[in-house]
Amino acid sequence: MEKRCLGTSEVQITPILMGTWQAGKKMWVGIEDNESVKAIRAAVEAGITTIDTAEVYGDGHSEQIVAQALSHIPREELVYATKVFTNHLKYDQVLEACDRSLKNLQTNYIDLYQIHWPAGTFNTEVVPIEETMRALNELKQQGKIRAIGVSNFSRSQLEEAAQYGRIDSIQPPYSLFWRWVEQEVTPYCIEHNISILAYSPLAQGLLTGKFAAGHKFEPEDNRAKNKLFQGENYDRAQLALEKLRPIAQRYQTSLANLAIAWLIAQPQSQAIVGARNAEQAQSNAKAADIQLSAEDLQEIDAIGRIVTDNLDDNPVMWNW
Repeated sequence: MEKRCLGTSEVQITPILMGTWQAGKKMWVGIEDNESVKAIRAAVEAGITTIDTAEVYGDGHSEQIVAQALSHIPREELVYATKVFTNHLKYDQVLEACDRSLKNLQTNYIDLYQIHWPAGTFNTEVVPIEETMRALNELKQQGKIRAIGVSNFSRSQLEEAAQYGRIDSIQPPYSLFWRWVEQEVTPYCIEHNISILAYSPLAQGLLTGKFAAGHKFEPEDNRAKNKLFQGENYDRAQLALEKLRPIAQRYQTSLANLAIAWLIAQPQSQAIVGARNAEQAQSNAKAADIQLSAEDLQEIDAIGRIVTDNLDDNPVMWNW
């Protein structure tokens, strides 16, 4: 699989990243460790060598599963991206969190270390971004991390963070059905050569087309609170999916891979795609081979707006 530069850093990432939120188990249903290990290994074997995780995914469990899955592969062949959570953004807390992640991942460096949510999110303490960035810059100087990223930041928050050090990536929710990032963040990222690492590029599975009208998730599943799965948003999504099917058939691919191919064709954009099992991981990797024509990219774009033109201005995808 082709590699792309992560921002202006020396880190080389794949256009599709293996997402491992589900490997942490917390906020997911029906996840088994052995299947997560197989999925991560299958992703790497298929060419997806960039793995995204976070300390908060199962309180370190996801990071540990990543290490377990990939312990047999030379470290330099892999790119590890993880995140420090919003309750650990004080100077000393960042340093301690990084050391925990290094231990969980069984490595002596993290390729991309990201601020998971802005300080103050989820009623956490507001810590000045300057303090958090001071810790991240020190970790970079020490060689414990190779690049700094942010996640779930607005343009103004990204601009503020960039005053205190080089930011090489931002990780927002971004898919054909959720495009808030395009309004202000994407133009800034193009101007400053910042990589966009899109999470939920399949709108948490909605873009696979496998969920029928009226589908209900178990209450403990985080998707039960996803706005796209509710009311008229869900109805519009089903209509859009029907219009996308002929295009997918034309390329002899799945709806999911059509959506991934569209996303990684957008400026600065890569897709973080999770997988519950090896088969899903192998299938996801095939999206990197799809070359959509300019006409089809425009048509897909227009179909996606059936959903996105009717969403509110809140950039958070869940009713939390």
